[in-house]
Amino acid sequence: MDTQFVARERARLLRELTEFLAIPSISALPSHAADCRRAAQWLITDLERLGCAKVELLEGNGHPVVWAESPKVEGAPTLLIYGHYDVQPVDPLDEWNSPPFEATVRDGKLYARGTADDKGQVFCLLRAYEAILDANQRPPLNVHFIFEGEEECGGHAIDELLEKEPERTKADAALVCDMNYYAPGLPAVYTALRGMCYAEISMRTLQRDLHSGTYGGVAPNAIEELVRLLADLKDASGKIAIPKLYKSVIKPSKAELRDWNRLPFKKKEYLREEVTAKALTGLKKYSTFERTWALPTFEIHGIKGGFVGEGAKTVIPAAATAKVSLRLVPGLPFKQVAAWLARAVKQRTPKYATTEVKILHGGDPVQVDVNHPAFGPLDAAFKEVVGKPAVRVRAGGSIPIIPRLGTMGAPVLLTGIGLPDDGLHSPNEKLDLQQLWDGIVVFGRFMELFAATKPA
Repeated sequence: MDTQFVARERARLLRELTEFLAIPSISALPSHAADCRRAAQWLITDLERLGCAKVELLEGNGHPVVWAESPKVEGAPTLLIYGHYDVQPVDPLDEWNSPPFEATVRDGKLYARGTADDKGQVFCLLRAYEAILDANQRPPLNVHFIFEGEEECGGHAIDELLEKEPERTKADAALVCDMNYYAPGLPAVYTALRGMCYAEISMRTLQRDLHSGTYGGVAPNAIEELVRLLADLKDASGKIAIPKLYKSVIKPSKAELRDWNRLPFKKKEYLREEVTAKALTGLKKYSTFERTWALPTFEIHGIKGGFVGEGAKTVIPAAATAKVSLRLVPGLPFKQVAAWLARAVKQRTPKYATTEVKILHGGDPVQVDVNHPAFGPLDAAFKEVVGKPAVRVRAGGSIPIIPRLGTMGAPVLLTGIGLPDDGLHSPNEKLDLQQLWDGIVVFGRFMELFAATKPA
């Protein structure tokens, strides 16, 4: 690859990434649908500039999917690159130190929504590809690109596309750059991702809101009853009270547990710099790694109902809704857990109330065989550029489309250039610029090394 590419082009690269980050492609908010399309078009324009032989904007039931193919290289392996151009909402806005869609550099870090998740990492792969092109814009291997705009909102456009056209996943390997290093200087590849079951639990206790003076003490309060139900679903120790949940978990192997115990881990530093709390919660008999990588979780993301405006309004709420999610580990398929959740809510609903569980989106957990030969070039690239091969870890997060990427048998390489303190989904999300510059070289070298392997 062009070894001077990053040094020579750094100013241009930062300017281009800043332009990409300036597009507020928040997929969960309908008011930003046009912005999501603008982000997709930015990718279309960039892929055309890079000389891709085919570039398509694929319409579906949701935000469009971007598909591109490099010029054909006969006899060379094919790499499928996945990423997403949508981002999370920015609330609470007043906690940002700079505008979330005006990328700002402070102390060698680039702050903006999407820097680490996932626009910055998508950009890293695009520029790694650019760095390996010859003078005629031809790469040493076949590269297919697929970028979606609904990863953050659980949309179905890419899933429906790949279900209908699974041949798009035919490749010798799929590369997903949407993850973190385990720690600074210590890159990682991921052996498993947790799945997701995201739902709204709604409760109604009255036909309408009532005056709390006239009816307080006799009328059932929807928020109170909903909070009690939620507390019943997960006790103070962190145990989730859904029957069959824990019994169905496929436990990590002894070898995995042994490898996790060897990882450098400083609990006080983790608590202070990543969790930013005074204590860790959850099932105490399990390690932090087991709690975040190998066990299911149940989290409450928000509750709405009653009166929350300025001033006072003394009402007894008739209805309330909570947004919740379960993270799923191997042994816990999404559809089964969704049914268990609905049943558990129904069993805990008071006779004088009604509840509804609305499943918004979800996906199955993923396990990856990291012993596939495709991981060799990735390790070699990390060792050459960063000085160390990637450690094998799991992730607590979810990328719903991952199982689809392996439909035709391609091994899925889950990795990334983020750092644990990047603040994904939070105010002041950032990406260390050195991680970006190194990442361009790492993935450029990976593509070159992978090009030398025999196609399946």
